[in-house]
Amino acid sequence: QMQLVESGGGLVQAGGSLSLSCVASGLTMDYYNIGWFRQAPGKEREEVSCISSNDGATDYVDSVKGRFTISRDNAKKTVTLQMNNLKPEDTAVYYCAADWPGVVVVPTCFSDDYDYWGQGTPVTVSS
Repeated sequence: QMQLVESGGGLVQAGGSLSLSCVASGLTMDYYNIGWFRQAPGKEREEVSCISSNDGATDYVDSVKGRFTISRDNAKKTVTLQMNNLKPEDTAVYYCAADWPGVVVVPTCFSDDYDYWGQGTPVTVSS
C-alpha cells in the first residue's frame, strides 16, 4: 500500500500564496500519477491538478491555470502544489491521491479511479 500525507494548508489572504506538500510512503511513488483535489463544504470533490509518473506531464483545471503549479520530486517522495494569487473560492480541504496509470497512453493525467488518498489539509483564503 501507499500512504500519502498532506501538509502546508492554513489561512492566507486573497492574493497570497501557499505551498502544499504530499509525502508518500510505502509503495514507490515513481510509477504513479499524483493528483491534487479539493473539496469545499457542500461541494463535490474537484480535481484541480495532476502530474504524470516519472516527472511527466501536468494538467490543471481552467480555474487554477496560471496560478497553481504542481511538481514532484521522486527522490524525496514528495509532490508539491504551489498556489499563488489565491482567491476566496480556493477555500477547501485539499487532498492528494495516487493513480496507477497503466500502460495505455492517455492525453491527461486526470483520473476518476485514484488508488490511494491522503487525509487532506485545509486551506482558507480570506477576502
